[in-house]
Amino acid sequence: MTTNLDSTQLEKLTDTDINDTVLKLKKELFELRLQKATRQEIKPHLFKQKKKLIAKLLTIKSKKS
Repeated sequence: MTTNLDSTQLEKLTDTDINDTVLKLKKELFELRLQKATRQEIKPHLFKQKKKLIAKLLTIKSKKS
């Protein structure tokens, strides 16, 4: 969903959209950690990708307020 958006599109999101997306991404990160712990095959680059997107969204949210 939001992984394909650039920063100008991310800035247009409302606070509730940002909060929902951050929660969704944190849940996905948790699931990735769970897969890693159970030694399932994962794509390691997804950890960094999701963390960066969470940070970007939270930065945009703090700039708005």
